[in-house]
Amino acid sequence: MPWLKWMPWRFVLRRLARSHGFLDPMTVLAGLQRFAQPSEVDQPVELLRAGALFHARGLINSRVIQHNLDWVWPYWIERQFDPADDAFVPRAFSITHVNLTHRNWTAIGWPECPDLPIIDPRGLLTPIYDGWSLDGWVIASDGELLLPSRADATIQRLELSQGPVVTTETTQGDLWLLTRASVEPVSESLVCQLQLEARSSRPGWLAVALRPYNPEGVSFINRIELVPERTGWLVDGKCKIAFSAPVDRHHVSDYRGGDVSIHLNDREDQQQTECDVGMATAAALFKLEAGQSRTITVHVPLQWTNKTAASAATWTSSLQGACALRIPDRRFQFLYDAGLHTLVLHSADDIYPGPYTYKRFWFRDAAFILHALLCAGFNERVERALDRFPARQTPTGYFRSQDGEWDSNGEALWIMRRFCEVTNRPPKADWWLAARRGANWIVRKRLKGEGQALQAGLFPAGFSAEHLGPNDYYYWDDFWGIAGLHAAAALAGYLGDKTLGQTFKHEAQDFRQALERSLDLVAERTGGAAMPASPYRRLDAGAIGSLAGGYPLQLQPPDDLRLSATVEFLLKNCFFGGGFFQDMIHSGINAYLTLHVAQVLLRAGDMRYRELMDAVAGMASPTGQWPEAIHPRTGGGCMGDGQHVWAAAEWILMMRHCFLREEGEALIMGEGIFPAWLSHKETLSFGPAPTAFGTVSMTIEPEKPASPEAIKIRWQAIWHGQPPKIELRLPGFVHSRVLPGETSARLIKVI
Repeated sequence: MPWLKWMPWRFVLRRLARSHGFLDPMTVLAGLQRFAQPSEVDQPVELLRAGALFHARGLINSRVIQHNLDWVWPYWIERQFDPADDAFVPRAFSITHVNLTHRNWTAIGWPECPDLPIIDPRGLLTPIYDGWSLDGWVIASDGELLLPSRADATIQRLELSQGPVVTTETTQGDLWLLTRASVEPVSESLVCQLQLEARSSRPGWLAVALRPYNPEGVSFINRIELVPERTGWLVDGKCKIAFSAPVDRHHVSDYRGGDVSIHLNDREDQQQTECDVGMATAAALFKLEAGQSRTITVHVPLQWTNKTAASAATWTSSLQGACALRIPDRRFQFLYDAGLHTLVLHSADDIYPGPYTYKRFWFRDAAFILHALLCAGFNERVERALDRFPARQTPTGYFRSQDGEWDSNGEALWIMRRFCEVTNRPPKADWWLAARRGANWIVRKRLKGEGQALQAGLFPAGFSAEHLGPNDYYYWDDFWGIAGLHAAAALAGYLGDKTLGQTFKHEAQDFRQALERSLDLVAERTGGAAMPASPYRRLDAGAIGSLAGGYPLQLQPPDDLRLSATVEFLLKNCFFGGGFFQDMIHSGINAYLTLHVAQVLLRAGDMRYRELMDAVAGMASPTGQWPEAIHPRTGGGCMGDGQHVWAAAEWILMMRHCFLREEGEALIMGEGIFPAWLSHKETLSFGPAPTAFGTVSMTIEPEKPASPEAIKIRWQAIWHGQPPKIELRLPGFVHSRVLPGETSARLIKVI
């Protein structure tokens, strides 16, 4: 109904607000907009929607948690509401209570299955997306309780021998509990399996507890029924949870009766409960004999029902042919292997940057995650994801995942080009059509006009990467736009369209000149070469986005003065605890952005990349995961998803570039090898590693393991064409260039 847009909505809202004593919303919005550059999109609707959902749960949390602190709550609540803990957050005027201190969890799953159960740091299992959880407790005969979320410490591990399995071990005096969470194929379907093993020197009980919450907060349960055979629950009349043995005792409670943990010593056995508030709880108790362990297995069916794919996929087949790393640093090795599993888990259909908070698609995250998948040898997964790109493009040519972000077209085109380079295949017809339209969108989107305007020829102000600040003319967007036009030119070259290729190349050069002009003018204003986030910003943490020209895009040479000056500013002013601290929005240490700085340092031959890699490895959880941002006091997650796939992708890419990377027309080998890795008797190996020149497998072996004076490097390759220039740059050894056709070299230690 076109007439709706002529209705005086602003006037109506203003009058309605004032009549009830509220602030004028139009005045508030206008005030907020003055803090940002004028933009066609003030805030992406998708981001507002996600924020509204997030804080809606936080509002429920505020109504439930603080009035019921005698309940057994998840680990983050037990810590964040404890005034003696570093994680304590005063509630005061906070409208919502959200997890700001321990946003950590680990996904489990099965290849080709999009369902991703998560486990929190104390073993709390959330088997169904955004749903309720299962916990394990041990109860001694005298009433003593072992509750993992309240225990002083636990030991949590990620086992990878048969796919991801998260084990959580908790001990309290003579009470002991071990849980193992995994996804398993059972009868041609998939189940989330929780295995609980308990032991006590006294008689007692192993309890499987059904909890109306997850690592974000409250998740409603209205009805719980114990099935007649006493071998499972029916939750809200639809989800059947199965136990491996009949329940010996069973207790339930509703909100007004308090948590079921209060009623564990009730002698009356209860079969079911209903709670109109949605806070029903239950505990299935299994008898423990003194000094004897007992194991109970719980199965929760996953919602995914593709039985054919479930029976065909295995972890062995899914990881077959992936680029393998072998180094003596067990921590780095584990993080790499965990990263490969993380990439597979989050690429079953769409590319997700997280299993929970970020289980949705963005081109920005997808570009980095797909690049890691590509460099690790998962070509089919990357191709499958790229096949979905054209459907995400608007009729104008905009690759849209979120309005107001002008980097997405460059990211989509860049990763398409990388796929074609690495696989030595031309783009598919629909890819090329989408790429051509996407490149034309970049050309049209640029601001017109020349002269001294700092933003002339750049992208308009936009929301960009939301952690850079309010709407502005972000250089991050411009670097990606230039890379996208170069990518379109390269894709045209694959198809023999020289005319269109030259057109896009010329447009990329023109865009680059506008960017260079803007950076020159900004340097005059700031008096230095460091690149701020935008032409109108002072140097601050947002400058991290301007490193994109060096990594990953390589639009700037390794020794570029602007890059080095920006890195030095960031290292001096924006690091905390060894990692990059993003003040804006994230308000935490970012593993993946720290690795962006490390990549620029490595490319420049600056050995400080090692310190950053060590710091990032130290920030990983015991299960080898990083949240999007890390709380500087608790070490737990304070922003975003508790398992950030982009961070895992960056670790894969960082390790890859330590062994080999493309630099122009050359292949650089060994530049990031740590000297400590060579002091062992083990041979280092990496591969098969896809590159733009072909697929390479390499080994590095010290001649004298105890004190290597010389190193032997060998490589095998299947080149796309003629072998590239190969440069061997092991730190501490004489660098060497390899003659065409050679497959090994001996490097001598620098004296």
